[in-house]
Amino acid sequence: MTIRIRQLGTALVLALSMAGTAQAQQEEPKTPLGKKMAAMNTAFKAVGRQVEDPAKNASTLEQIAIIETNAKASLTLEPEKKAKVPAGEQAKFVSDYQAEMKQLLATVEKLKAAVKAGNNAEAVKIVDDMKAAQRQGHREFRLRKAGAPPV
Repeated sequence: MTIRIRQLGTALVLALSMAGTAQAQQEEPKTPLGKKMAAMNTAFKAVGRQVEDPAKNASTLEQIAIIETNAKASLTLEPEKKAKVPAGEQAKFVSDYQAEMKQLLATVEKLKAAVKAGNNAEAVKIVDDMKAAQRQGHREFRLRKAGAPPV
């Protein structure tokens, strides 16, 4: 009887901890920029999964359009991390962020051209470059949430 109570208690504790984690993940993109970035991330993951397959080029182009639309909208927004930057450096921080977003848009154009041309091998290389740029950009411009793993 005692063993069953312990097992039930353990299961309950695990369920509650997982529910808290799921809710925290759902609440993360609160800012307008966070919502745009979340939409881009979802589309980017889809592109990464299917970019190698020429049969999925139409779907890949749809996802690229989502990335492009949200990246253009993100250009006018400012990262939440700006508030943590000293006042004298905030203008440069925002300018650097906008330059990175413009570079992303240029890369998205290259990706779109490669997919339209059916050059999926080149598109895979571009996606790999975009992943590296994403990691670097997040390191530089994104606030690290408490409890988040290091980027």
